[in-house]
Amino acid sequence: MNFTLLVTVLLTAIIFVGLVIAISKVISPRSYNPQKMEPYECGIPTRGRSWMQFKVGYYLFAILFLMFEVETVFLFPWAIMVREVGPASLLSIAFFFFILVLGLAYAWRKGALEWK
Repeated sequence: MNFTLLVTVLLTAIIFVGLVIAISKVISPRSYNPQKMEPYECGIPTRGRSWMQFKVGYYLFAILFLMFEVETVFLFPWAIMVREVGPASLLSIAFFFFILVLGLAYAWRKGALEWK
């Protein structure tokens, strides 16, 4: 019984997606223009090659920034509910901070925070 339901749902999903793609191909407006095929860079014509390498440091800083920004996202609900949850929440957030500080210490030790 459950297998038939699964197959039915999957087939319905595949048919529906295929139908929607086919309809959009048929009714979508088409405009073939050489300007459409150019790379878009804020309206400014490119000089030289568009593809250039960036230092890995930029990405490393971005990842570290996101890591500590996500921390604040997890910290906000905890700050709202801390009185209702009690001491267990304090222990869990202390563990969370411990893991976060370990990540910061690791990044610091590896030299990820040094701008060269």
